[in-house]
Amino acid sequence: MRANPPELAVRVRGLRKEYGGVAAVDGIDLDIAQGETFALLGPNGAGKSTTVEILEGYRHRSAGEVSVLGVDPAHGRLDWKARLGIVLQSTGESGQYTVREQLSHFARFYPNPRRVDDVIAAVGLEKQAKTRIGKLSGGQQRRVDVALAIVGRPELLFLDEPTTGFDPEARREFWGLIEELKSEGTTILLTTHYLDEAARLGDRGGVIVGGRLVAVGRIDQLGGAEARVPLVRWRDEAGALHEERTERPAALVVDLAQGVGGEPRELEVIRPSLEDVYLSLVHAAATASATAGTARELVVMHTEKMHTEKEGEPA
Repeated sequence: MRANPPELAVRVRGLRKEYGGVAAVDGIDLDIAQGETFALLGPNGAGKSTTVEILEGYRHRSAGEVSVLGVDPAHGRLDWKARLGIVLQSTGESGQYTVREQLSHFARFYPNPRRVDDVIAAVGLEKQAKTRIGKLSGGQQRRVDVALAIVGRPELLFLDEPTTGFDPEARREFWGLIEELKSEGTTILLTTHYLDEAARLGDRGGVIVGGRLVAVGRIDQLGGAEARVPLVRWRDEAGALHEERTERPAALVVDLAQGVGGEPRELEVIRPSLEDVYLSLVHAAATASATAGTARELVVMHTEKMHTEKEGEPA
């Protein structure tokens, strides 16, 4: 008997966003289950923030279907927005209030907020609780952003590069907080440039390049099995460098050692990391996009040439 699939917190079909006829988001399909942490990865300008802002209701889409907690974000009302927690890349906070004053104010907007002091402790700002936000460092202000996003116990938490400006210790403390939220059933959509952060927090992830989602899956399975085939690298007796990908690197090393009567020079067995897989996906997608763009230009040039010759003008 098959178990019922988990309900979806986010459902996206054919999402597209254009600016002046240029697609920043180009036909994305995406499902995020309730209680799941999904990490959206990609280089700057790939369309991550645009996609997230559409899901949050901050930006209108050009085409496609979007459902977030059962509601179209383009028509989300205050009761829907109260179910979300949002950490943007940057905020417009004036900084006139202290950390505790700001959190206490925002907590009143929610039916079941967290204790303000618990939230302040969770983001590591106990010593700055009575400090005006405008007097805080950039990293400390970022922690305030996170605190404001979680004080209302959101069902769905959007984290757009949340640990920018955090030192390594603060990042790990933040990860602990997110893992606590996950244990409570909070659905989380995370965008980050830190691949170790995605690996630590994400149940699944996706890589977006050029406005298109080029890979989706479990973090440890992104890119498929072929992307994780180990690479054996060595130099022969003449000094030439050799590389070979194989699912049996130990057997290859034994064969090489028998062939030269000992371990080959500069022998390395490299098992692709998440960073290696990610960079490979980005490079492959960018190359394919550039090739497709060149092909489109050739088709347009050929079509224009045909029309010109048909009209009797010199080509």
